[in-house]
Amino acid sequence: MVVYLLMRFKTIMAPNPTPYKIDGVKRRTPNSFPWVTVFFAVSALVLGITILTPIPEKIRRRLGLERKVTPPSRKDAPKPDVIYKDRVVEKKILVRPPYYEVKKGTDVSKTSRGFDYKYEIQEKAGRSASSERETDGTYEASLTFSIVRPEAARRLDELIKQNPDLPQILPGLENLVEKSRVSPFFKNLYDNKKSRLKLYANRFDRVLTKRNYFDCETMLELEHSQSKRKVFLFQTDMDVVSDGSDGDRVPRMPDKIVNSANYQPFTSYGWKKTGKVENPMITGWNKMLAEAKAKGDSSEVKRLSAGIADLRRRSFLIAEYDPFVVIPVFILQDRESAWAPNVGDYVAVIHGKKVYPAIVGDGGPNFKIGEASLRMAKALNPKSTPYTAPVSGLGVTYIVFPRTSGTWKVPDYSSWKTECAKLIDEIGGLGEGYELHEWSNTLPKISKEK
Repeated sequence: MVVYLLMRFKTIMAPNPTPYKIDGVKRRTPNSFPWVTVFFAVSALVLGITILTPIPEKIRRRLGLERKVTPPSRKDAPKPDVIYKDRVVEKKILVRPPYYEVKKGTDVSKTSRGFDYKYEIQEKAGRSASSERETDGTYEASLTFSIVRPEAARRLDELIKQNPDLPQILPGLENLVEKSRVSPFFKNLYDNKKSRLKLYANRFDRVLTKRNYFDCETMLELEHSQSKRKVFLFQTDMDVVSDGSDGDRVPRMPDKIVNSANYQPFTSYGWKKTGKVENPMITGWNKMLAEAKAKGDSSEVKRLSAGIADLRRRSFLIAEYDPFVVIPVFILQDRESAWAPNVGDYVAVIHGKKVYPAIVGDGGPNFKIGEASLRMAKALNPKSTPYTAPVSGLGVTYIVFPRTSGTWKVPDYSSWKTECAKLIDEIGGLGEGYELHEWSNTLPKISKEK
């Protein structure tokens, strides 16, 4: 527009080169200077230039007429939650299996599993951060289990470190130990422990504790030179089991046990049911069976159905009332070694100056040893519970007499004591002043309903 006005101005100001005179028409007076046109042209020029400068916006702000610009709305993706810590913004990452969340304040150097942790930082040169950030192995932690395999004690002076009273309790033990050999089961046990660690190396809640790893001082195969009576001796701690049920002797059990999915109503030692009272655990198992059927879990339905049938057919030991010990299943299943115990074999459990008669009543895990019933544990320490061990050291000595199991029937504590006394006599007998513990019947009295 400015250019047009300038051209128009130039045209007006230019003189007429050939003024013609027309007859009958008065001669025009020469045009005066076009001041109005020039004024509008200059005003338009100044206004156009002014519009292109910040002056108009300043005037609007001065007059309070500034424009409010509203940004266009857009639906952005939700931002991840952040945690503000020490002025550093960290993304909150949801941890899903098989990864495990390291909770706030976690100190991996202090765990209930008993491991000692050593830390070391290794660094090497790499590529750009954007490349290394997406590459596996550039930011990792390695876990190495360093374990020491113990050597089995085999001399008498090593055995008495755990119980100095052993030579006085069993005077014939010295001669037995002189010709003993370490049982192959000792190596097998620690092989199983190593396999267990390897299997659950990434599960801190499943690996063995230090206490349960070092739970066996020795396993010895002994034989009396004259009677040829064989003895399987092992020194361990004692953990507690609380399994078993028998409707004939204990027709009622607490609801928390009856309805527990963890309580095991069976023991390896069992006998044909003699009474008509149904095992109280069947009620809880029927509930679990109904739930399994509703879920369509065929394998669980099969397991529970078989268990209920067994509960109706047989009776079992009850850990709260019957004194028995537990032997790893891999030992009980051995059919080649003459020193391998069987379920029902007689056992003498020695702790301090006491000797307790018992039987092998159940099979336990293949990676630990030294379990016994709650009744046995309370005899060693009245404060024992299913979750509290009676002893902490390895001072419990188990004298098992392999291949001595008789007819499986309702526990007869007096008979167990008599049989154990006979077997101990065959290896030299008890020392002067020592005798077998007398178990009393602590079963609840059954009221006769009319």
